[in-house]
Amino acid sequence: MKYRKLGKTGLEVSALSFGASSLGSVFRETDDAESVRTVHTAVDMGINLIDVSPYYGLTKAERVLGKAIAEMKRDRFVLTTKAGRYGADKFDFSEQRIISSVDESLQRLQTDYIDILFLHDIEFVPFEQVAEGAFLALEKLKQAGKIRFSGVSGLPLTVFEKSLAYTELDAVLSYCHYSLNDTSLLDILPLLERQQVGLISASPLSMGLLGNRALADWHPAGAEVRAACQEAAAYCAAKGEDIAKLAVQYATANERIPTTLVSTANPDNIRKNIEWTDEPIHEELLAEVLAILAPIHNRSWESGREEYNTGIVV
Repeated sequence: MKYRKLGKTGLEVSALSFGASSLGSVFRETDDAESVRTVHTAVDMGINLIDVSPYYGLTKAERVLGKAIAEMKRDRFVLTTKAGRYGADKFDFSEQRIISSVDESLQRLQTDYIDILFLHDIEFVPFEQVAEGAFLALEKLKQAGKIRFSGVSGLPLTVFEKSLAYTELDAVLSYCHYSLNDTSLLDILPLLERQQVGLISASPLSMGLLGNRALADWHPAGAEVRAACQEAAAYCAAKGEDIAKLAVQYATANERIPTTLVSTANPDNIRKNIEWTDEPIHEELLAEVLAILAPIHNRSWESGREEYNTGIVV
């Protein structure tokens, strides 16, 4: 496992990190004991960053993760969670709610501090609400020793640009913008590097677009994007290759992106993902797959309020 520096935090994080959303039975019904074993396998094999949120499984992911990390030494991993989003359409970025949310997360996670707290999907509320409420809470939480670092997460890259124009951040969490079909995250790397902001990239499979399973009905990608990704997956399968392996290898290879989150509640799956990162990438296959995906390259989808979605290509 490779380790990279996470901006100005000074933290050294594994190139592949663990997203605990699956522990909340977000994608399928999961067994808690198996979920705990998955977390332990991830850390034993070198992953040292774990990300979760009270939104995942409506607090279930945090509760299950709490069981897992209660059985490990706290200095073995970097723990990140989120605040502000509590349901599909339930958001509260007021100062007091962010503070109480962290207290609740600490109880569920069975720990006394969070390494990084992210304000979760801030594009769903007017930016002023975050600026005048949640941002104020972050400093108080740091002073109280409940969090070490803070940042924001969201889908539109403008989330990070607007936030960094307003305040300093220790880290950001971006998803679905550094993968085989979308590398638009590279557009904001100079800004993040200039300000030494730590970067966590999530979902190298683009929430299932780059996989062999049937895509979930709720997936927001348009028909052309779906079709191109299915074509690329079928092409890999016809050559006896797994597009998920190619996607994970591609996402974790870029030294400028410190860590990439993958989520699973299966010990064998996380073991496989970790092993993939240590294997050389199939360069010829990569070129062929990128060519298939070229017509839909950097096409994303809207998320949240219009103010964050200007210029989105769908």
